[in-house]
Amino acid sequence: MAVKIRLKRMGAKKNPFYRIVVADSRSPRDGRFIEEIGYYDPLKDPAVIKIDEAKAAEWLRKGAQLTNTARALFNKAGINKSVASEGQ
Repeated sequence: MAVKIRLKRMGAKKNPFYRIVVADSRSPRDGRFIEEIGYYDPLKDPAVIKIDEAKAAEWLRKGAQLTNTARALFNKAGINKSVASEGQ
């Protein structure tokens, strides 16, 4: 089973809110997921990014892959280097 760390869209029309989740790569974008590890709110100024580093590191150690968007959010939050080094 290929596991990915990706975004799940929530919120109303033209009012997006995203949860950062660990999901099977075959499941739909807003469908079933394994665990929620954070959230991203792009409408706040500045944008709010909250990621549980311990859970993210655990899933990366287990072999979960970051999507491009999730990787960008990890970089923006400043936790990619610490989590990725633990995960590899």
